[in-house]
Parts: sequence; C-alpha cells; structure tokens
Amino acid sequence: MKKIVLLIAAFAGTISFVSAQKLPSSKVPAEVKNAFGKAHPEIKSVNWEKEKDYFEAGFELRGHKISEVYTAKGVLLETETTIKVSELPVEVTTYVSGHYKGAAVKEAAKIVKADGTIRYEAEVKGKDLIFDAKGNLVKN
Repeated sequence: MKKIVLLIAAFAGTISFVSAQKLPSSKVPAEVKNAFGKAHPEIKSVNWEKEKDYFEAGFELRGHKISEVYTAKGVLLETETTIKVSELPVEVTTYVSGHYKGAAVKEAAKIVKADGTIRYEAEVKGKDLIFDAKGNLVKN
C-alpha cells in the first residue's frame, strides 16, 4: 500500500511540474520583466506563469488576449495572440471540418515565433491543433 501511495504522490508531483504555474511578479527574473517592459511600456497589468524554464506574460492589448514566452535571460521566444475563428486560414477550417465532423473551433490564435515563423492554433474538442502559415497541420 505504501508503494502505491508513493507512486501516486510522485506522479502527481510530475504532473504539477509539467503544467504552467502562476507566478507572482516578484519571482520573475529582472531580465524578463525588463524585456517585457521595454516591449510594452503601456501595459500595467501582467499575469505571469512559469512553465519548465520559461516565463509567460499574459496581458490584453487592443481587445486581444496575448501571451509572450521568454527565457530566463529575457529573450522573447514567441507571441501568441487570440484571433477570431474567421481569421484562421481557410485551409485550417477546411481541415477541421474534414477531420472533426460536426465539431467547431472553440478558440483560435496566431503564434509568431522570434524568427518570424507564423503558426496558427485551433482548439477543437479540447485539443490544440497547430498549423503552419499555409494552413498545413504541424501538430495535433
């Protein structure tokens, strides 16, 4: 019985480590806060999370929910912006309607990597499907 309890505790600890954790601003490295502040001096309200070794800033700008992912040194890795489902490339909605009969895209986002690579995210049936800029499935 002890082994089962220990196994469950270890598994639960692993799950919480893998998922994002809310973080007070005081726990965010100065390099990250400085980089964010330089990029967005107008933003006063930021929600911070930590996932693995990265720091994610969540905020709203001009009616869009945005999140940016930074390294501990303050290097921006990607920006994810919510968009209307109608703003997804037509190839994305075509893929969804062909592979998920009767399902709708619940949320959509445009992801811009630091190197300029564009990805689209479509949440369908609780899954985040990732597409390239041309609407080709990259990850499901």
